[in-house]
Amino acid sequence: MTRTTPPRPLDVEAAFPALAAHRRTATRLHPRRGSPTMQESSVAGPLLWPADDPWPVCTAVHQKNRGHLLSDVRLRRRIQEAARGREYTEEEQRLLDGMAQRGHRPGLRDDDPLPMLAVAQLYVREVPDLAGPEGHDLLQVFWCPFEVHGDDRTVEVVLKWRRSTDVGAVLTPQPEPPVAGRAECVPTMCVVHPERVVEHEYLGLLDEELQEGIAEWEEGLLDENEDDGEGVSSPGSYATYAEYEAAMAETRAGEQEEIDYMSDLSIAPGWKVGGFASWHLTDPAPVDCGVCGAAMPPLLTIDKWECDGTSRSWLPVEDRDAEDDPSIIDPTDVHLGRGLMRVHTCPTDPAHPHRLSFQ
Repeated sequence: MTRTTPPRPLDVEAAFPALAAHRRTATRLHPRRGSPTMQESSVAGPLLWPADDPWPVCTAVHQKNRGHLLSDVRLRRRIQEAARGREYTEEEQRLLDGMAQRGHRPGLRDDDPLPMLAVAQLYVREVPDLAGPEGHDLLQVFWCPFEVHGDDRTVEVVLKWRRSTDVGAVLTPQPEPPVAGRAECVPTMCVVHPERVVEHEYLGLLDEELQEGIAEWEEGLLDENEDDGEGVSSPGSYATYAEYEAAMAETRAGEQEEIDYMSDLSIAPGWKVGGFASWHLTDPAPVDCGVCGAAMPPLLTIDKWECDGTSRSWLPVEDRDAEDDPSIIDPTDVHLGRGLMRVHTCPTDPAHPHRLSFQ
């Protein structure tokens, strides 16, 4: 099933022609829980991985034998999904209680190589904004599911580019770590529904004159909305409270939803490839290549939310009737850092080491 982002509430480039120089395409992945094959792009699905190619491992020394068993993480999610809207059965509760007694692998040492977790597989034919080494049409993403790496104390990410036509016999079964530091580091298996959209640069990175123009325009929209709501008097002006409620409902029905550049017209939420980076929790920070110094755009954004309370206008048309469904709003069950992680790659040479940023 396709996923279709609704048209933006207005043409922001018509209002601000200078924004045409600050546009970029992104491919929203729209992950939804399912059972992909290794021939498809996916989140946490089986990989087209050659049988004779060593699987990536984490060799950093850190605690690896305690946390959450991957088998328990997946079982818990299946139970929670099956029980949504009702109480747990006695058997479900027994299984959930039993998980509290597990969560460790005593024989696993801190310096043992730990198989990395397969996070995503993306084909260029399905994800048009995927940019990698020339001739490579497949990206496979891994991480160590322990947030202990680097200055940011997060997962260690590995990117593997390959030519899919070079893959002969496929590795099966495929390795995975038995334990994760947090359940939120383990993605739920999803099919993806790639969709290309247009984004505009983060507000704080536009030139000052353009920022000021957008701010004045947004204030004008707020004033218009306030004027639209002046027609309803206080409850005391109506014979009954029911009449007041009916008048309020009629007013709300005629109101336009507030439009905000950052929430509605700029950067799409959710898992995506390409596009711009949002700096909604911190000041913008340069992400430059450590080898050549080139500015590194985001290759892959991993977001907790498909959309949240400030970005409902990005919810796909096909999901409008299910906007309170956790499998729609939070399909992958991944929450890294404060909710969002980006993988940046060098536009000059994708083989240069990637970098991570967080929001």
